[in-house]
Amino acid sequence: MMLAQDSAALTPRRPGFAGPIPLVSIIIRTYNESKHLGAALRAVGVQAMAGRPPVEVIVVDSGSTDGTREIALAAGARVIGIDKSEFTFGRSLNRGCEAARGEFLVFISGHCIPVEENWLEQMIAPFADPGIVMTYGRQVGAETTKFSEARVYEKYYPNGPASQSEIFCNNANCAVRRSVWRRFRFDETLTGLEDMDLGRKVVDAGFHIAYSPGAPVIHIHDETWPQVRRRYEREAIALRRIAPEFHLSPIDAIGCFLTGVLQDMLAALKSPAAWGHMGSIVLYRFNQYLGSWLGGRPHRELSRKEKLRYFYPV
Repeated sequence: MMLAQDSAALTPRRPGFAGPIPLVSIIIRTYNESKHLGAALRAVGVQAMAGRPPVEVIVVDSGSTDGTREIALAAGARVIGIDKSEFTFGRSLNRGCEAARGEFLVFISGHCIPVEENWLEQMIAPFADPGIVMTYGRQVGAETTKFSEARVYEKYYPNGPASQSEIFCNNANCAVRRSVWRRFRFDETLTGLEDMDLGRKVVDAGFHIAYSPGAPVIHIHDETWPQVRRRYEREAIALRRIAPEFHLSPIDAIGCFLTGVLQDMLAALKSPAAWGHMGSIVLYRFNQYLGSWLGGRPHRELSRKEKLRYFYPV
């Protein structure tokens, strides 16, 4: 993997950009990601070959004990540590951005694997338009992905134009101009959705976010059911601050659960292994909407124990 030392000396050009494409910093947030990080780094390494944009890779690790750091170092990445007591999702990204030298900051999770050899080119292509300051790419599931989660990916990351809220973005596979990150930075107090929070700030400032379906990653979530519920709960806690208009009442949650289960089951019936998905569908949608409702309720200020529960990736 090439770690660029002098971006000014590297001058690949691509259609749409007026001049040389500047250094790109790929920032990967990790915690015990040894199972998938090697494949992710190999896929990232391909992007730096054959005259593609100059690249540096930064791994921000929050206390891995499974060899994640060693895998990253062996691949030529720069590793930055963040202590568990300091960890929040936004703070870890800010640490990576502070260490980065690139004009474009690209983020993927340690369990996301770029699919195409031109993934990076497709991700940053919208930046040829100076009005575009953030981009996010497509996400697809792996063979082990829960059926309903794969359906979530299909909804939010279609193989074509997206129709989400204009502030939507997801830093499991996204990019931002360094100048914009410096102006707004990630909120270090949120329990999740720090990407959407940044998206709201840039849209409110008159900028735009682009979707790049030609920049897909395989997003692998090997979560237990309590972890699924906790993920949706902490995101709902954050959403109350970012966009309080997106409120989920108990009636809303029940209706979404029933609708989600019905639609997923109808979709599953088209599969030869349909009946094998039915239990998973019910459990996924139950934990999704229970977590969303729990997190969306008015809540007291989190205790230190609760902060570790919501913030720290387990």
